[in-house]
Amino acid sequence: MIHLSQLSKTYSGTTVLSIEALELQAGEIIGLVGNNGAGKTTFFSLLLDLIKPSTGYIENQGERVNESEAWKSTTAAFIDENFLIGYLTAEEYFEFIAGLRGVTKAELSDFIEVFRAFFNDEILGNKKYIRDYSKGNQKKIGIAAAFIGTPALVILDEPFANLDPRAQMQLQKLIKTFNTDHGVSLLVSSHDLLHVSEVSQRILILNKGELIKDVRTSEITLEDLRAFFSEEVKEELPSSES
Repeated sequence: MIHLSQLSKTYSGTTVLSIEALELQAGEIIGLVGNNGAGKTTFFSLLLDLIKPSTGYIENQGERVNESEAWKSTTAAFIDENFLIGYLTAEEYFEFIAGLRGVTKAELSDFIEVFRAFFNDEILGNKKYIRDYSKGNQKKIGIAAAFIGTPALVILDEPFANLDPRAQMQLQKLIKTFNTDHGVSLLVSSHDLLHVSEVSQRILILNKGELIKDVRTSEITLEDLRAFFSEEVKEELPSSES
């Protein structure tokens, strides 16, 4: 589904992302982890053609993302609240996205029911503008909208942040359901190692703009991730030796 080669992004002589090669297969849920400044946002921005690569390319279903528009009809994302339209209600926003993706009103109504428990009676039917919702509820709206029309690929940046524990668990279930029942591939970035380990089949670790690990998840993946980042902390701490 996704193929990239010799991909890099440089600003004012500083390289913020450099990945020699990577393949993301259709049907996978892939977690992306790394500290702040690791290059996750840059990677997503390149995937979505929000910025141009300094070298190399990304292909989405055989189309180079910075040379073609064809891939956009099968790819959806929610990165932050800038993807929303603040002066619309949630229902108006869902209808707008549905119209773009050729989803009928009846199909949209059925789709919204899937997310009703996730919304927890805080979003639908209150005629409130999106800009007036909390960060958590804005995130719920953006995440739900990304799945409208069951695109082939959904990209989510920090989807578990700002959600309460109940909503986090519901989101895990929704991600797995859309993957197993509808064949949606997902790329999910998160600082929450537990959640990303539980939903992902494969995890990529970015560090200082480079891909340093690409592993299949297993029963010990969470322990391995915690050990990796613990070592990072140890290296940053000052030595106790005089």
